[in-house]
Amino acid sequence: QLMESGGGTVEAGGSLRLSCSGSSAIYSTKCMGWFRQAPGKEREGVAAVDSDGIAFYQDAVKGRFTLSQDKAKNTLYLQMNNLKPEDTAIYSCASKTYCDIAWDNPQKYAYWGQGTQVTVSS
Repeated sequence: QLMESGGGTVEAGGSLRLSCSGSSAIYSTKCMGWFRQAPGKEREGVAAVDSDGIAFYQDAVKGRFTLSQDKAKNTLYLQMNNLKPEDTAIYSCASKTYCDIAWDNPQKYAYWGQGTQVTVSS
């Protein structure tokens, strides 16, 4: 399935890089996304990328987070810079058939990882 790594605790302004690895079958499903869920809040879409490399980002992370892929390793990365306390959440990767305007709707995704905790201290 999908497995995330790279979470941890950093101070505000710091950086982390999350990784999401999966089987060839799942990773080839055309749309890979990152979601996060903070305590007491609903899961929200952070970013997604389609098979052509077109990326989508939530407004709150534009300019700070960057997606990249290593298709040979079936791995998706989320580089997170200038982290803020409000970025604290459990981050999960997910995949679905294709990216569209609903890229940030978690209900549209079929496969999920178990999540990794990101904590940003002020």
